[in-house]
Amino acid sequence: MITIAVAGIFERELNKLAEEIKLYNPEENIWKVKGDIKNSGGNLCLHICGNLQHFIGNVLGNTGYVRNRDKEFADKVPVSELLKEIEETKKAVVKTLEVIPDDELDKEYTAFPAHLLGKEQITKFYFLAHLIAHMDYHIGQINYHRRLMS
Repeated sequence: MITIAVAGIFERELNKLAEEIKLYNPEENIWKVKGDIKNSGGNLCLHICGNLQHFIGNVLGNTGYVRNRDKEFADKVPVSELLKEIEETKKAVVKTLEVIPDDELDKEYTAFPAHLLGKEQITKFYFLAHLIAHMDYHIGQINYHRRLMS
């Protein structure tokens, strides 16, 4: 039941991400950076997708996804490809979380160094909560970036 609820939150927020990406006008503004803004909305989108597909899809769901974090911040792809990547991420996250039993959430998550989150050890549930916060932080940045670049 908990994993289904968490999957629903990820799905809702990834839908918000897709809506933000669709609102860029003109479309090429998605790749602009200026001043102290070093990450474009498009690269933040790729980062969110890579992060979730790796830490949830691959680590928890064994999807075989291979992350290339450097490309997340370097690639420039059409908006249609960003939207496709969001959909693939949503499918991987929801499919993975729908089959994880709730009692699995209390187990240690070892694929991420807990000390980077100020902890000695983290549970899978704690890390999922961290991933939601991380994703929403970047979605907020994308929203602000989009309005600044318009």
